[in-house]
Amino acid sequence: MKTEAAVLVELNQPLVIADLELPALKPGQVIVDVAFSGVCHTQLLECRGYRGPDPYLPHCLGHEGSGVVIEISSGVTKVKEGDHVILSWIKGSGANVNSTTYGWAEGIVNAGAITTFNQQAVISENRLTVITDEVSLKTAALLGCAVPTGSGAVFNVAKPMPGQSIVVFGTGGIGLCAVMAASLASCVPIIAVDLVADKLESARQLGATHLVDASQSSPTDIIKQICPNGVDFAIEATGRPAVMQQSIESVRNQGGTVVVIGNARHGEMLEFNPWHLNLGKKILGTWGGDSIPERDYPRYCKLTEAGKLNLTPFLNKPTYTLQDINIALEDLEAGKVARPVIKMENLD
Repeated sequence: MKTEAAVLVELNQPLVIADLELPALKPGQVIVDVAFSGVCHTQLLECRGYRGPDPYLPHCLGHEGSGVVIEISSGVTKVKEGDHVILSWIKGSGANVNSTTYGWAEGIVNAGAITTFNQQAVISENRLTVITDEVSLKTAALLGCAVPTGSGAVFNVAKPMPGQSIVVFGTGGIGLCAVMAASLASCVPIIAVDLVADKLESARQLGATHLVDASQSSPTDIIKQICPNGVDFAIEATGRPAVMQQSIESVRNQGGTVVVIGNARHGEMLEFNPWHLNLGKKILGTWGGDSIPERDYPRYCKLTEAGKLNLTPFLNKPTYTLQDINIALEDLEAGKVARPVIKMENLD
């Protein structure tokens, strides 16, 4: 079986659309007809070489999506042919098969346990979560990274009580999901910080009570005007060390908590005054919002279907085709779109 895929051949160069030959499945692997794929800043970092040397070139990309199972290998019990599934980089139950290789006229193409910039993709069983046919596959594509990481950082890591204050630095896909979760958790106020006016407007639509344009003024000064003693929680979703430092400065003494989601570029370091720790502030990291697919993804499905997690600001944007993948990456980098969604041409 052949598939069309976007392949990273050389760092800081456009992805190449290539016809690849799918390999024979290893035990624990599944072939998925990919319907939609999200595009995350992680892929942007990979493509631009910001994650450091890449020993796996050439390789496939993509780590959140949705689709339909078309083939399973021996030992797979979690899914069956015809199942609608979420594809996610976050490990769930089932076999863990870390890698595969595709055939290509130019040589072997590497792939990890999950890739989604393929029309058909070989996926490890533990990167799949079955959903009902009633869940939109377009919506489901964002339930593999954006929602569990952003919302999970609030629900599972920060765990705010109703009425506690929160600021979200960076209102891209993950940051907007954090804003929605903060609204569901009844945080007051919910402060959104970004450099792009359109993103801030999306944050307002999704529950932010205060907007801070970081291109116009110091975010920490404005946050202190809103919450003179500092906020209870800060969610950092930019990956920029300078913004991580602003997050630390923004939370209150004696219990103020920073949750860092964003991925910094390779080699960048965070420096801050350790006195913040002596003041009782906390800095927490998270791996995918500490989400557990079997526990959390069904809940996220219910919340999106009920309109409680409103993904319309992502989904009402024009979708890209696989052939548009480099345009999608450029638009993401330029801040023109919070979360590009790729629609594969093999499915209606």
